[in-house]
Amino acid sequence: MTTPVRPGRASPLGATPDQHGTNFAVSSGGDRVTLCLFDAAGTETRIVLPERDGDVHHGYVAGVGPGQAYGFRVDGPFDRSRGLCYNPAKLLLDPYARAIHGHVRFGPEVLGYAIETPSVPSALDSAPFVPRSLVAAAGPPRTTGPGHALADTVLYEVHVRGFTAAHPGVPEALRGTYAGLAHEAAIGHLVDLGVTTVELLPVHHNVPESFLIERGLTNYWGYNTIGFFAPHAAYSAAVRAGRPGGQVGEFRAMVDALHAAGIEVVLDVVFNHTAEGGPGGPTLCFRGLDNAAYYRLDPADPSRYLDTTGTGNSVNTADGATLRMVMDSLRYWVTEMGVDGYRFDLAPTLGREADDRFDPFSAFFDVVGQDPVVSQVKLIAEPWDVGRYDSYGVGRFPPLWSEWNGRYRDTVRDWWRSHDGLLPDFASRLCGSADIYDRPEDGRRPTASINFVTVHDGFTLSDLVSYNGKHNEANGEGNRDGTDDNRSWNCGAEGPTDDPDVRALRARQQRAFLVTLLLSAGVPLLLGGDELGRTQRGNNNAYCQDNEITWFDWSAIDTDLLRFTKDVIALRRKHPVFRRRRFSAGSGGSDLRWFTPAGTEMTQANWADPEARSFALFIDGATDPDVSADGVPLLDDDFLLLVNGWWEPLTFELPADYGAHRWEVVCSTFDPAERDTVAGPTTVGPRSVVVLRSAR
Repeated sequence: MTTPVRPGRASPLGATPDQHGTNFAVSSGGDRVTLCLFDAAGTETRIVLPERDGDVHHGYVAGVGPGQAYGFRVDGPFDRSRGLCYNPAKLLLDPYARAIHGHVRFGPEVLGYAIETPSVPSALDSAPFVPRSLVAAAGPPRTTGPGHALADTVLYEVHVRGFTAAHPGVPEALRGTYAGLAHEAAIGHLVDLGVTTVELLPVHHNVPESFLIERGLTNYWGYNTIGFFAPHAAYSAAVRAGRPGGQVGEFRAMVDALHAAGIEVVLDVVFNHTAEGGPGGPTLCFRGLDNAAYYRLDPADPSRYLDTTGTGNSVNTADGATLRMVMDSLRYWVTEMGVDGYRFDLAPTLGREADDRFDPFSAFFDVVGQDPVVSQVKLIAEPWDVGRYDSYGVGRFPPLWSEWNGRYRDTVRDWWRSHDGLLPDFASRLCGSADIYDRPEDGRRPTASINFVTVHDGFTLSDLVSYNGKHNEANGEGNRDGTDDNRSWNCGAEGPTDDPDVRALRARQQRAFLVTLLLSAGVPLLLGGDELGRTQRGNNNAYCQDNEITWFDWSAIDTDLLRFTKDVIALRRKHPVFRRRRFSAGSGGSDLRWFTPAGTEMTQANWADPEARSFALFIDGATDPDVSADGVPLLDDDFLLLVNGWWEPLTFELPADYGAHRWEVVCSTFDPAERDTVAGPTTVGPRSVVVLRSAR
């Protein structure tokens, strides 16, 4: 049977259906691209794409519509010494596929080279062992998101599956899916908590590594992308129910439901590498289409990859076709899927070009900055990658970008362990990290700092105060994986304990971390489940645990901690002094003044004292306030933060200039129930914070 094919169009890339058929267009440096259509029985029909414009091969096939399974085969030279990996025996995914169906079955069939002779292409057909791309129809116009200003944002990092996999209020058929996250029980928790924005761990279609499958594990986090336009199928209730391709509409419906509740959606995206791994990895998509375009090759030996990701390959955003794919994906998820921003995993890799150095003015950052769609959403960088002298890039990203502030995490963790010499650093983190981000030539704001204490990669908050060391035995690597630089403290016992004193201390430590995080200038990022007391049993690298280790345990909620977290988020939301849009003028401008526990103004000697572990911070709610978009000064009450980093109680004298104020306790990490009026010396418990408010 002959399937009619016409030249079609070179743009847009991917599969674009209309009422009569589908246009297929794919970028490849190969000599010939063959479109492979599959029916329900798996029978393959091959059609050579008849036209080529530059490196874009294209054709229009009548009678093909949404739901059609397809892939590509590419003819061309196979010479690994030159970085050329074309092999028509390998069925390839469409890089622009809107939906993907099926799994990778690892074996010699998915390798582009012959195992016995790696310089020779494999003749084994990979089609029975790899997933298919699916033609997907365009969706309805997207709803406009809530549009929370960065200064008003409270980020909540969460895994689509883990959040509802064991949620009793979500129907079993929807648990662990996009529809589950859209369920009223899930959204109700987010709204009640007070967060504004969910930051979803990767939802691009991904595949697990073969070594994890051999151990009976999987890549739970999902940082192993193979489809940058396709929602991960395993998170779809529709796909589970036997409707391949249903993940697209289900994801859109989830975004709509979250938006209707006032919650934004930010995606954690992994454009730094793909699931094809190093030179010995499978040929699933990019490697077989144009290895030298999609990946950064070693100029001295193009058979090898430059790897700044620790995964075996790095995506080559210096190539025009690859950069176009990244930008098309970013625009697609905003305009057609409705998302509100991105967190870029290992972001320095995206700014590395021919000289391998990180360049904040590289083509990628320039294109993002001028793009009328992408430049207008939230842009968050993980400002480090792997293995280069300039891999740690905190503070080096362009204006418009915010950054995960690793220095914030490290300083705050060490402060509440009562380490020496941290007072100036801790004060800077509390006030937006001006020492990192306040450069006049950049015009960056405190919101450049994404403040966090815990995230998916590391201990949960409960584990941070319960374990001195990692316990990753379940990962099958002899507890060798995961960082040893945890900066944690178990408060006197390793892991679970019935000791009431240890448990009380752990509760106080968690509250101190939360108040610090949620009242610091900048944008707070709360790890999902920290408000519930979620534990991973000491596993600080649970990337491969799709089970009770990582899932939320809704039957074991720490209700006191949840109530406290809600209260502090509400305090932040109510008072603009904790959501500053500009760096504070400091003591010279009198909007911030720093005092010793004795009530005297901090001196240079006080700041330089390596044993200083306490201070009082006065925040003036009326001097030099922020101004709203329509020009109204955001006047607020005055606040006095009493911070005791010592392991003993400490008495604070009220500063003489503010002794006449009527102060009331609005938050105490030592005793959350305390709501006294303060008119004189005040005792602050060990390793605790008391927040005083004076109403105007």
